[in-house]
Amino acid sequence: MSHGVKKDVMVFSGSSNPELAKAVATDLGIKLGEVDISRFSNGETYVRFMQSIRGHDLFLIQTLANNVNDALMELLIMIDAAKRASADAITVIIPHYGYSRQDKKTKAREPIAAKLVADVLSVAGIDRLVSVDLHAGSIQGFFDVPVDHLTAVSELSDYFKSKKLDNLVVVSPDVGRVKTAKKFADFLDADLAILHKVRPNHNTAEVHHVVGEVEGKAALLIDDMVDTGGTIVEAANAVKKNGATDVYVAATHPVLSGPAIERLKKADIKEMVFTDTIPIPKEKMLPNMKVLSLASLIALTIKNIHEDGSVSSLFRGDV
Repeated sequence: MSHGVKKDVMVFSGSSNPELAKAVATDLGIKLGEVDISRFSNGETYVRFMQSIRGHDLFLIQTLANNVNDALMELLIMIDAAKRASADAITVIIPHYGYSRQDKKTKAREPIAAKLVADVLSVAGIDRLVSVDLHAGSIQGFFDVPVDHLTAVSELSDYFKSKKLDNLVVVSPDVGRVKTAKKFADFLDADLAILHKVRPNHNTAEVHHVVGEVEGKAALLIDDMVDTGGTIVEAANAVKKNGATDVYVAATHPVLSGPAIERLKKADIKEMVFTDTIPIPKEKMLPNMKVLSLASLIALTIKNIHEDGSVSSLFRGDV
């Protein structure tokens, strides 16, 4: 379904997720803008918009994943180039906001890198930020410009609703995801369970016990991202140990770094469903993985922002 916009809207893509950007432009009924992004021999990034953007409403799509630092620097240079080329408004769409887990200090002498990223984006000259399922909603408060916080809950829950799974229980992998898990449970008319988890080290998790009934039920584990796979595999093991019949996973962001693929290959998980906020390389795609596109949601968001419409109206309930 196309969501057409006026001619003064222009969408450009960084190099981190061009396929999503192309799909968004197609959904809007416009051509993806041309931009030259290259590297000098010393590694510096070069950006040049290949058409006039003066007076246009600009939307820059760049996910901060894989080579996070390169993607961020590239985006900052794109923003600077757009500002100097007299774009009327610059909205950055960051489907996956890198550094989002560093949203607070948990130990002495640590940074709050999520705030630092917000600061440098603001100084670069953005007028608005759009992101999807931030790891911490408080990141919205790190910006002085408007932030539209999208969620993939509807897309993911609709997919599992279509599967018509019997005796389903939605499982939150920790207390931090309970609010999101409750939304899934409400949409799917399912029970809710919570795992009590501790993290002895970065990228490791240990489940101490399950709060709620999972025995004899199909368990749907939900999270905002799957990074190294430690949390989700430990959670899958815990619910299976407690009598779950099948295990499914729904997560917005497929970070899939380090040992993730090897861990997930061995895990007793029937199906893992992600979105295309981060592209999954072919060599990392497993037979039990499925990717849902958020192109239509992002296109509608662009349309509503450009036409001064409501973004929150795109979602069921609070986001």
